Amino acid sequence: MADLVQLRRSGAPQPPETTQADPSAPAVYLETFGCQMNAADSALISGQLGRGGYRAVQDPAEADVILINTCAIREKAEDRVWGRTSQLLKHRADNPDLVIGITGCMAEHLKDKVAARAPYISLVAGPDSYRSIAELVDRARGGESVVDVKLDKEEVYDELDPHADDDGVSGFVTIQRGCDKFCTFCVVPYTRGRERGVAPREVLRHARVLAERGYKEVVLLGQTVNSYVYEDVDFAALLKTVAQIDGIERIRFTSPYPVDFSPRVIEVMATEPKVCPQVHLPLQSGSDVMLQSMRRGYSRQQFIDLVGALREAVPHLALSTDLMVGFCGETDEDHAQTLSAMREVRFDSAFMFKYSDRGITYASRKLVDDVPPEVKGARLRDVIELQEEHTHASHNAQVGKTVDALILGTSKRGDKTLACAPTYHKVLLPLGAGEPGDLVRATISGTTGHSLLAL
Repeated sequence: MADLVQLRRSGAPQPPETTQADPSAPAVYLETFGCQMNAADSALISGQLGRGGYRAVQDPAEADVILINTCAIREKAEDRVWGRTSQLLKHRADNPDLVIGITGCMAEHLKDKVAARAPYISLVAGPDSYRSIAELVDRARGGESVVDVKLDKEEVYDELDPHADDDGVSGFVTIQRGCDKFCTFCVVPYTRGRERGVAPREVLRHARVLAERGYKEVVLLGQTVNSYVYEDVDFAALLKTVAQIDGIERIRFTSPYPVDFSPRVIEVMATEPKVCPQVHLPLQSGSDVMLQSMRRGYSRQQFIDLVGALREAVPHLALSTDLMVGFCGETDEDHAQTLSAMREVRFDSAFMFKYSDRGITYASRKLVDDVPPEVKGARLRDVIELQEEHTHASHNAQVGKTVDALILGTSKRGDKTLACAPTYHKVLLPLGAGEPGDLVRATISGTTGHSLLAL
């Protein structure tokens, strides 16, 4: 404990202001798959259901309604959802009136297949239907088979406060919905619609609500978050304004798109202390041939030049990425180029996956998924092995450094205090190092390989 010096103590974060749930109200169990956007949407769904007279439960066995908020970005995610909904069907033996529904991107993507694949699902609600989710659930509980997956070019859920089941320290603020990039492999523009920004006043209102509730960090969310624009306000201006909110100590954002990473955004990152020195910057492939086929809009060298500009402006920057193997037409040389780019950039961490045909994308309609599964698997193992080397090296480089660690709570094992460094490295401190929301000075003494240790 001698290496820990508390910087700031404001007490434990306060939970969202909600009325006491009526124990006789119908109970909803909500489970979330996928990205941070889905987690933010689940909080929105929970808030709307609470206002509609429903109460949340943590055990599906207690539920009158089970909702799975889904992801459609990869086939594996969809398979997990199908498997999970079939598992949850067992609860209908004790509650014949149990409603099982799916929300989110998979709901929109597979709306026409649900009845045949899973006839026990009686509610299908897409990402733009959450404003009326309580009404949709009411109808499903009344015996109706409900499908609402219409995309809305205007819906950004203004003035609706979410009810998040999170740590009360770091909260999501959605600033943009949809996407206009239409990368050839991606379903997002089809499942979430076209890009539209949330009004700055609403972004600031939401962030202030989180600050008033005791949150110390906000994460600005968008499918291509740095593409944000609303009238004459761009992402750099919004980022700088959010940083002026009292009570918010840290700001993160995800996921930026390489093409739209402007010098103004880099300048704000370099000059605004609240903006964390961490960026998730999806590369996807190190091959120019693949990047062009994916319609990513940048070359390998342009990406590397951007990384150089970011690292020059923001010392000690931590960089994570997305890497895809086995895209249509990918050759051994293309794969070698991805490994080469990884060695040149040396990402601190990465999300790595095999390409899967999503049915409605340009790649599905116009390209051939011609890389054999066993080759995709071998290439993924190559990428994972190399990234493990880089991740371990990144963690080892932190040993001996002193960081400002934001305490989130207790580790999963219950034997450590869990905190987060500005670089988004997880830090494990001794129990009793502080309360959630505290900032402490922590000297890194070692690493588990995926988390940092502090005495």
